[in-house]
Amino acid sequence: MASMLKLPANCVVFQQQRRAVLARAGTSRLDATGFNWKQRASSSSSSAMNMIPKMSISAIPNQSLEKSLPKNKIDIPIMVNSCSGKMGKAIIQAADSAGLSVVPASFGSAEESGQTVQVGANEILIHGPSERERTLASLLEKYPNLIVVDFTVPSAVNDNAELYCKVGVPFVMGTTGGDRDRLYKTVEDSLVYAVISPQMGKQVVAFLAAVEIMAEQFPGAFSGYSLQVMESHQASKVDTSGTAKAVISCFQKLGVSFDMEQVQLVRDPQQQLEMVGVPEEHLSGHAFHMYHLSSPDETVSFEFQHNVCGRSIYAEGTIDSVIFLAKKVHSKAEKRLYNMIDVLREGNMR
Repeated sequence: MASMLKLPANCVVFQQQRRAVLARAGTSRLDATGFNWKQRASSSSSSAMNMIPKMSISAIPNQSLEKSLPKNKIDIPIMVNSCSGKMGKAIIQAADSAGLSVVPASFGSAEESGQTVQVGANEILIHGPSERERTLASLLEKYPNLIVVDFTVPSAVNDNAELYCKVGVPFVMGTTGGDRDRLYKTVEDSLVYAVISPQMGKQVVAFLAAVEIMAEQFPGAFSGYSLQVMESHQASKVDTSGTAKAVISCFQKLGVSFDMEQVQLVRDPQQQLEMVGVPEEHLSGHAFHMYHLSSPDETVSFEFQHNVCGRSIYAEGTIDSVIFLAKKVHSKAEKRLYNMIDVLREGNMR
């Protein structure tokens, strides 16, 4: 238990190092929200048993993107909405590496309408809200195998999905937020093919699936335990992580009492550097999550952590989802609505 996995130095501050930093940090806004970092730092040397499963993903792009698609690949033109954003650009780069065709059009805000964005060799014209339906219908006519990729903003989730379903274009949506029940009903009623997942990182989804299995098979196993959750993302992410919500839901099934409002969101870059251990070069794009469980008498604790630097893991998972969905459309699969677990289960990711 004393030994730890050797993790990428540019991505993770080891637990003991970080606790030492936290212990020196003194009172802060983060401490005031409820995480007693000093107490946790000192308790690491106590008789409590600390079980710390860790997973950390480097920001270095996966070389598998450089591999060509299988010989039986389907010609897949994709439309990446919000292409001027960092996630949109990462997906376009991943699509280029995978051999997919990026159509020269994208949806954006009214202020962006008419602008041209250059991503690699792709020159993409941004269309504003008033042009969306007409533009999408025209693109689908020109590219019959078109798939839309949506990483926009939470407030646009439902309107975008309704548009895609109205026009009849399959889509992959990684945007969080919105009315999720309404979102799923929109897709189910329309019979449009879609992959919808708030988390596109394949390895993170696999971790989440494992926690879900534990919750299903051992309900109430952590009854009486207390839970503390901290998640750190770039300052531009305003909502609570969908992955954090899903993991918390599993812990609730395991018997833990926890309100989503108790999640500690860290968005201040200085806190991210000094207290969370985010590398400075990844302040603008990271996802660090920690879940800390303590027994009623605080003699036993469990800690689950997954740290992601950069966006390549999400871009790669998105492209796998696009290829997966294209195959489902091509085969006229009976099932229409999928999530990232379905993509993982397919077992033929690059």
